[in-house]
Amino acid sequence: MLSKLLPRFLVGSISFLLHVINTLFWVMPIFVLAFLKVILPVAPLRRVLDRLLNASASNWISFNAVILKITKPIEWQIDLPEKISINDWYLVMANHQSWVDILVLQNTFNRKIPFLKFFLKQQLIWVPVLGMAWWALDFPFMKRYSKTYIKKNPQKKGQDFETTKKACEKFKTIPISIMNFSEGTRFTELKRDNQKSPFKNLLKPKAGGIGYVLTLMGNEITKILDVTIDYPNHHSPSFWDLMTGKLNKIIVTAKLIDIPLDVQGSYIENSQQRKKVQQWVNQLWHAKDQQLNLIREKE
Repeated sequence: MLSKLLPRFLVGSISFLLHVINTLFWVMPIFVLAFLKVILPVAPLRRVLDRLLNASASNWISFNAVILKITKPIEWQIDLPEKISINDWYLVMANHQSWVDILVLQNTFNRKIPFLKFFLKQQLIWVPVLGMAWWALDFPFMKRYSKTYIKKNPQKKGQDFETTKKACEKFKTIPISIMNFSEGTRFTELKRDNQKSPFKNLLKPKAGGIGYVLTLMGNEITKILDVTIDYPNHHSPSFWDLMTGKLNKIIVTAKLIDIPLDVQGSYIENSQQRKKVQQWVNQLWHAKDQQLNLIREKE
């Protein structure tokens, strides 16, 4: 491994360069396939192109994993359910501590479940190369509005639901995994304290994204992969920490949970349904917080 031969800065620089090269290599076929989807809007052909797009993205992730393996030693402690498949739909829900979480989830679940799709902030479409790649792969871009803005512009209310609806219609054609960070932002102790979160290791979960997906894809998605991520002794690593090998251990555990029938239904129109979904998510979050406590007691 390079980390045994070179100083961290060089390891990080080489690792980052290899990731850039890998990204530029795989975005080319992704852009071509996405262009064909636009000019050939025939449903059977689009399904074939979707599978080719997801396969290209999976290859991209696989080579990223190889780069991590040859450049630095990372101890992966992974515990996954046995009964997961690339032929089923999943809602994947995880705690959020770092942008590294996305790479970790991709590396953990690549080729074990359908390709992960994330709901992204609208601004991220302008990230060079990656923004267009995410667009080509049908990652939904969400435009968030503050409550103050909605009061002044009531016509914008519900626009996030319409964006989710359009995305979910695309997701019904082939098996897919929809990723949701229920906290909505990365965890810090300051954010936790400002929120007055009842959890030690987590922010308060938001049920809106989950409620939307359950409303729109209740027939396809019947199970949740409840994922807990931890970085022992380094709970908020940066991308550079990952590149240089400063992040040397990653723990990922996942539980496969049947979605209760009583939380499926019209989340948008029914206030009682919204309460049920929020209560259910809160229960999952209490269990996740306890799980993180147990993991960190051993560190």
